[in-house]
Amino acid sequence: MRSSRSGFLASPSGSSRPARPAQLDPAILDHLGGGLDPEKISEMSHASAAALLDRVHHTEDPQVVQRVITLVDTEGVDIIAQLWSDAEPDSLPGIMWRLYMLRTWMQRNREQIARLWRLGEPVATSASAIAGVDETPDAADIARTADSILSGAFTGDFAVALDRAGAFTDVIAAGLRLQAKRITAAGKEPAPQPSGENGDSGVRKARHDAQTRTARLMHTAANLLTTSRDFREGAHLWRRGRLE
Repeated sequence: MRSSRSGFLASPSGSSRPARPAQLDPAILDHLGGGLDPEKISEMSHASAAALLDRVHHTEDPQVVQRVITLVDTEGVDIIAQLWSDAEPDSLPGIMWRLYMLRTWMQRNREQIARLWRLGEPVATSASAIAGVDETPDAADIARTADSILSGAFTGDFAVALDRAGAFTDVIAAGLRLQAKRITAAGKEPAPQPSGENGDSGVRKARHDAQTRTARLMHTAANLLTTSRDFREGAHLWRRGRLE
């Protein structure tokens, strides 16, 4: 299983990122597909997502809610990936998969995400109100928001939780684009020109590294915007009784 972290945010090392919140390793896909009817897998995916959501909505036990929220932490991502990761984004299991991966990503990258939020939302707007994030959040605020969005999906209005997730990812995408623009602008500023072949090579490498980092940040921002659209479409379908 590739880390769910890789689905959203560029790491300090600048590694590339997939377009989905996470992807199954081909070996897992081969194992899962061994003799199992894809239609049966789809049925299990939808049934398990609906059953889990329904059970938590009808419980008053906070311990049950906490166990469901921390399912990935305690049981590992495979427990939901095997059923939900291939589900379409306009389906209940597909949306719940994205909600779990959003929480995991936020928890693991809370400090970096807090900085991106402050960059993308320097002044509180409607996005701040919808997402439920302070104007200048710190890492702890991001962690609390991650839990709040997912718990709200199970204990509150599911569509509202999806709206919050969509607003949150929009702001982080804006932060990533602004960060990319700053890197591009810095690369255009005149810099000391070292003499000699090694100096020229170093300048070219620095420019190339900056261009690569900028491209990856923009790519990640685009992926986040796609995920945001998935959340908003899911909210729309849920309100119409068509998210299954």
